[in-house]
Amino acid sequence: WGLLLLTVALEATAAARCPAPCVCDNLRAHVLCLNGSLMAIPDTIPELTKKLDLRGNSFTVIPAGAFLATPYLTHLDLQRCKVERLEEGAFRGLGRLVYLNLASNSITLLYQESLDGLSSLQQLILQGNRIEEIQPGAFGHLGSLTVLDLRANALVYLPDMVFQGLQVLRWLRLSHNALHVLGSEAFAALPVLRRLSLDHNELQALPGEALARLNGATRLDLGHNPITYVAEEALAMASLRHLFLDHASLQDVAPDAFARSPQLRVLDLRENQLQGLPPLAGAGGLARVSLDGNPLLCSCLLRPFHKWLARARVQAEGACAAPPALRGRSLDSLKPPEMRCGRLRPPPSPTALPEQPRAAGSRQCPQGCVCSPDFHHGSCENRDLREIPRDFPGDTRLLDLRQNPLSTVPPDAFPGLKELVSLHLQSCSIRMLHPGALQGLESLVYLYLTDNHLSTLVAAAFEGAPHLAYLDLDHNAFSHVPAGAFRLLPNLISLHLQHNAIGELAEGDLAGARGLRWLYLAGNVIRHIAPAALAPTKMLEKLQLEGNHLSEVPTAALWGLPALSELKLSRNPIKHMGHSVFLPVASSLQHLYLDNMGLERISPHAFTGLGPKIRSLYLESNKMSNIPDMSNFTGLEILNLQDVPFHCDCQLLPLHRWINKLNLRVGATCGSPAEARGLKVKLSTSFLTCPGWGRGEAGETNPNKTKAASKPSKKKRSGKSPARGFSKSRA
Repeated sequence: WGLLLLTVALEATAAARCPAPCVCDNLRAHVLCLNGSLMAIPDTIPELTKKLDLRGNSFTVIPAGAFLATPYLTHLDLQRCKVERLEEGAFRGLGRLVYLNLASNSITLLYQESLDGLSSLQQLILQGNRIEEIQPGAFGHLGSLTVLDLRANALVYLPDMVFQGLQVLRWLRLSHNALHVLGSEAFAALPVLRRLSLDHNELQALPGEALARLNGATRLDLGHNPITYVAEEALAMASLRHLFLDHASLQDVAPDAFARSPQLRVLDLRENQLQGLPPLAGAGGLARVSLDGNPLLCSCLLRPFHKWLARARVQAEGACAAPPALRGRSLDSLKPPEMRCGRLRPPPSPTALPEQPRAAGSRQCPQGCVCSPDFHHGSCENRDLREIPRDFPGDTRLLDLRQNPLSTVPPDAFPGLKELVSLHLQSCSIRMLHPGALQGLESLVYLYLTDNHLSTLVAAAFEGAPHLAYLDLDHNAFSHVPAGAFRLLPNLISLHLQHNAIGELAEGDLAGARGLRWLYLAGNVIRHIAPAALAPTKMLEKLQLEGNHLSEVPTAALWGLPALSELKLSRNPIKHMGHSVFLPVASSLQHLYLDNMGLERISPHAFTGLGPKIRSLYLESNKMSNIPDMSNFTGLEILNLQDVPFHCDCQLLPLHRWINKLNLRVGATCGSPAEARGLKVKLSTSFLTCPGWGRGEAGETNPNKTKAASKPSKKKRSGKSPARGFSKSRA
């Protein structure tokens, strides 16, 4: 009895401490605080909580020691919490945590101590953030991790030993990034990795040297990369069984390309540009080759491969594209005499392979700086330097010069650093980047110039750095986008110009930035965007304009952006939204942010063209009392309607019905009439007297039908009216 009383007392104490607006299940030690307006991690969560679900809140920063009060957590879900930064030590004290989900936030950088304290963590989900760089050592404390999900971020480069410490990792997911540079030792610290997903990236050649470190990997996904040629012995993976190279740009494969992967069983080459294949020497274990979707030329040139298929008993999937007499015939139905030679084009020549990096340099480290030979890093952070040192080792790949009063970057400032990939010049009081400043940095991918005093740039400043892909110019003094400054950067993917003083986006400002995918212009004073301002950026996927002075949606500037999937207009003073304002990007747009604008009226046809592709729509903290019909937004995963003063009368009945059909928390509340103020739109009884209420609710829009269908009743349904049934279920 004493133990029972103690248990009851503990449960009562825990219940009393359950923070609003959370729900606490003390029996299972679960706490749910979903889709609320929490701005900080609650400090009154019961100490014995094991599973904590905080999805859909607004934390921005996870501070150090945020979860010290809940040391028994095993599962933590922080999806869609607008997290931008994980402070060092954010998760200290969570030694029992096995699952951490940080998907769909705005994290851009993982620091060395960001994930410290998670010694038992087994699954880490970082999908759908904006991670552009991972500092080596960031995963050093995750010795129990088995799954790491980094899909759909902004990674361009993986440095050597970046995954050091992940001794038991079995699946690494890097799909849907922009990777095109991998350090030769990038995967060297993954001794038991079984599956690597690198599909949907920008790899132009098979990264054979990096992959050779994965002796235990059995599955490799490389599909949807612009790889044109697989060279001799390009892949040396002793345990590889499944290789996916589908939807690439392959034109040719060397005969012994897979000779050093003797366990290979399945080779997927679908949807490439292959006219044929040679006999694949050394691939003795191969059982299936998929060639569907290739322009196969079934001539005499294909006979050796066809003969090899039969001799090696390999199943081949694919059909002839030519000659006309054999078009559509499957490979396994062909007879050798049918494969004749006439006037044929010669097979395509393999694309030239990239030059191998030169031998590492051996120069001494500059005085007062620290150089790491293991990571190829050099650091002189906060050393009161007035000039840029010139004695770094030639194999330096990351150079950190932050917080030094440099004031200027002179021509040829980094001699001999041909292998430098990442250059940090934040907070250096830089006012001028001279022409030729980056000369010789032929491998440079990342350039950080945040928190300086730059007000202008010339294209010649970037001469000699043709592979620059990520340029961060946030928090400088630009009053306009430096027109034409990016014309020497054909590989520029991500451009940050946030929190400057830019007043407009003019035609020609982005000239030459033809590969740009992510453009960040938040926190400026932009009032106007010229119709042709974005014309050079035809590959643009993300456009972030929040916190500017736009008074209308820049519809004319959105034409010619067929890949735009995310548009942020939050915190612009747009009061009225007219007809078809998103029509130019209706076929591609997936994420639309229209929150905190003071929006008073949305035209009934404002969303014309938008539909099932929209996955998230943010309309919270506005002033309109109704919204257009969105019944065709069938793909919605997130809809935020919090803090919108809806007028809950009969005109809102369609919205009420639609919301009740959604399996989403939308946060919509009534602002009027007085008797409904503060009630959820779902719960309001204001609609009970509306014409057609009973007919509509008795039909397919009845919210109770979904609930009843998901929980079969043992009793026969009563004959109560639909209206009464609705009221009772919401009591």
